[in-house]
Amino acid sequence: MPTYDYQCPDCGHTFEELQSISAKPLRTCPSCGKKRVKRLIGAGAGVIFKGSGFYQTDYKGACKAPDSKAGDSAPKM
Repeated sequence: MPTYDYQCPDCGHTFEELQSISAKPLRTCPSCGKKRVKRLIGAGAGVIFKGSGFYQTDYKGACKAPDSKAGDSAPKM
């Protein structure tokens, strides 16, 4: 669910609200109680990478590493 920014033009209170995309915009300011809250235009959500790391080999269709020497088919002991 996206987070939307709101601002009250009467008292200037700015706040964020976590809402579903299909939810109607809020109208009541939690600070002053007036029904003139406006949804602000945001920059959109960025990509968030979580985990230990991302590598070129993590993507399907990425270039494969070059094979080891061509003549080495049997492991050495």
